[in-house]
Amino acid sequence: MAQPLVKKDDDRDDEAEYSPFLGIEKGAVLQEARVFNDPQLDARRCSQVITKLLYLLNQGETFTKVEATEVFFSVTKLFQSRDIGLRRMVYLIIKELSPSADEVIIVTSSLMKDMNSRTDMYRANAIRVLCRITDGTLLTQIERYLKQAIVDKNPVVASAALVSGIHLLQTNPEIVKRWSNEVQEAIQSRAALVQFHALALLHQIRQNDRLAVSKLVTSLTKGTVRSPLAQCLLIRYTSQVIRESGVNTQTGDRPFYDYLEGCLRHKAEMVIFEAARAITELSGVTTRELTPAITVLQLFLSSSKPVLRFAAVRTLNKVAMTHPMAVTNCNIDMESLISDQNRSIATLAITTLLKTGNESSVDRLMKQITNFMSDIADEFKIVVVEAIRSLCLKFPLKYRSLMNFLSNILREEGGFEYKKAIVDSIVILIRDIPDAKESGLLHLCEFIEDCEFTYLSTQILHFLGNEGPKTSDPSKYIRYIYNRVILENATVRASAVSTLAKFGAMIDSLKPRIFILLRRCLFDNDDEVRDRATLYLNTLGGDGAVVETDKDVKEFLFGSLDIPLTNMETSLKNYNPSEEPFDIDSVPKEVKSQPLAEKKAPGKKPTGLGAPPTVPTSAADAYERLLSSIPEFASFGKLFKSSAPVELTEAETEYAVNVVKHIFDRHVVFHYNCTNTIPEQLLENVSVIVDASEAEEFSEVGSKPLKSLPYDTPGQTFVAFEKPEGVPAVGKFSNMLRFTVKEVDPSTGEAEDDGVEDEYQLEDFEVVAADYMVKVGVSNFRNAWESMVPDFERIDEYGLGPRESLAESVNTVINLLGMQPCEGTEVVPTNSRSHSCLLSGLYIGNVKVLVRLSFGIDASKEVAMKLAVRSEDENVSDAIHEIVASG
Repeated sequence: MAQPLVKKDDDRDDEAEYSPFLGIEKGAVLQEARVFNDPQLDARRCSQVITKLLYLLNQGETFTKVEATEVFFSVTKLFQSRDIGLRRMVYLIIKELSPSADEVIIVTSSLMKDMNSRTDMYRANAIRVLCRITDGTLLTQIERYLKQAIVDKNPVVASAALVSGIHLLQTNPEIVKRWSNEVQEAIQSRAALVQFHALALLHQIRQNDRLAVSKLVTSLTKGTVRSPLAQCLLIRYTSQVIRESGVNTQTGDRPFYDYLEGCLRHKAEMVIFEAARAITELSGVTTRELTPAITVLQLFLSSSKPVLRFAAVRTLNKVAMTHPMAVTNCNIDMESLISDQNRSIATLAITTLLKTGNESSVDRLMKQITNFMSDIADEFKIVVVEAIRSLCLKFPLKYRSLMNFLSNILREEGGFEYKKAIVDSIVILIRDIPDAKESGLLHLCEFIEDCEFTYLSTQILHFLGNEGPKTSDPSKYIRYIYNRVILENATVRASAVSTLAKFGAMIDSLKPRIFILLRRCLFDNDDEVRDRATLYLNTLGGDGAVVETDKDVKEFLFGSLDIPLTNMETSLKNYNPSEEPFDIDSVPKEVKSQPLAEKKAPGKKPTGLGAPPTVPTSAADAYERLLSSIPEFASFGKLFKSSAPVELTEAETEYAVNVVKHIFDRHVVFHYNCTNTIPEQLLENVSVIVDASEAEEFSEVGSKPLKSLPYDTPGQTFVAFEKPEGVPAVGKFSNMLRFTVKEVDPSTGEAEDDGVEDEYQLEDFEVVAADYMVKVGVSNFRNAWESMVPDFERIDEYGLGPRESLAESVNTVINLLGMQPCEGTEVVPTNSRSHSCLLSGLYIGNVKVLVRLSFGIDASKEVAMKLAVRSEDENVSDAIHEIVASG
């Protein structure tokens, strides 16, 4: 049933206006539709019934085949009426009912008659309906009329034919492509909409031919387009041609840039804005090219039209991300927009000012923003907070005023996402600006005194435990932490106990006071809190003696867990209690990268309180059990890594084969998954013959063939190779599937006794350096980097040559090393000239490796990269550089 459309009135909130269609039912409307058969047609009543039918169809109501046919045949009788309004409703209902091929014939003659009518309104609508309901056969019959309609003097008819052509291009492209001459003529029309539709259709006809599109743009940019709408389309097509052609390397000029610049002086505001936006979005745009576009956008900032102000400030906001200095001339105009009635405009103005402002304007901006924050919604506040964070990192000396501002808004009302954005910003400022640590930690301590969000309280306590002991006076934080044990829920109390224990472990002089507080926690009514307190008292030495905490104890209690928690959880669930204790080394360490859809939006800063979530490899445990159960491979030791399956056959071939590479310290096992897709065949004695002539460091040591491979039943065969211990040996392997084929009787399903030996060539595959690296994330890259011994750090610079973009270079290096990107640094902002990427992994031999990558790209697309590696073994640091140098 239709829902009422409730419309609130300013003066009478208690009254409401309801939809005229409220409560209508399909059955009743179908009964009303019999009015179409009356000898004396009532045009007004017929129009009302058609309106109800259209409403039902657009609300998702389905008509049965019989119902739709009855309505359709009834509607066709309405062609007798000469009422123009009713005729237009008839056209609409025919389009919506989409009659079948045998029913179309009924109305074809009427529509073709209307298409040649003297009434232009009939002609235009008849064209639209005919093109919607006809198939290719009838289209060839009316093609002549459509061509004439395209060049018709009446713009309504011409536009109808052109729009129909745009729709028909999807189903009958060959027919529409024959209309090019007529469409070309329509582009010269004086009617704005005709020119707009003609340009759109002509571009779609030629869109797969880059040269034809370039010629079209070249001819039209000489001044034949008058329609502002068509001009906007042309600007977009011109931008596309510019992107594909690039900059002239000899003169340094950009093709068609003069045309875009000329459009900035057009009389239509939409054309001016479209041209300005196109210039700002050019790849590798220079300050000289930006200047005229910025000038016209600056004029729009003081426009009386809100839509123009919004468009201008949003475009300038994007420009400020890559060229902040180019936008500084607009700062005075944008400051006046902070008080704009439209909150979206005000928010964009503030965030742009925060990106472009200089150090001297920070304090003035903060005063203006303070009054503004109370008037906007949380989603806008989050944008402002992120901009303030970026500004503080840009001007570290201003951290006091910016930190005070963040702490003030932290105490105000707000939702979880807003408070989390503020806390994350304070955490990042504490990490990146050493002077801000003490004041930042105190602000966080004051916040958790009345924090209503358990998640934020626990995260702040965890952070406090890591950073608090490193301050000049750690004891001042103890009161805030212990207050959480007294006043909070069980989850926060457990987190506070762990934080207290960290202070006790790191600061020996505080141990007696910490132990007194921990002993009080032994009487808590929650199991988790009591268990944690007991553990910490026993491991830290709860007798109260002031002794230094052993390094192994600190590592055990508070060291970083190099195993994904989801993998740990899965392994514990699969563990069967027995005399054998649970072995933490059996938990797989590999992490698969997140799917693209789950990654954070490009350009977002990493969150301050946690690493990106990771997805474990579900097959790791199964591979481990499978290989250890095969006697030939049982002596190879612990499995280090299993790769993702590599397809060795094309889709829908006779046999489907893929290979999984299992890496051990001294061996590599190739695990071939085979499927027979031919029902009339049974394969026996299936094996893969591997040619390792292009992999000199590998020598075959064994194989396990497959006895039988029936139709559509996956089977497995294995080949094992030996390689130098702990060395990332690489090489290319050729593969031949060898087997005995036996014919199968389809009626009985039994195979013949005799078989024929046969072979099937498979694709080659490679063992690469990334196969010797397990993706392992770290929750705090900076802490992990600083905790690594710098003695084994290796730094060098590399030229990566010309590349399409910085993002391509980053992805190439990540894939080459096979490491886990940290803190969202794999995402490269659009038009960025430089980028830093952080990677983490576990190298063969279970050696932790951390990598810092710094990329830069110049105007000629040449990419340079600085690579810094830290690991627990200097040989591994050298090996990472060798991989990049040879890759």
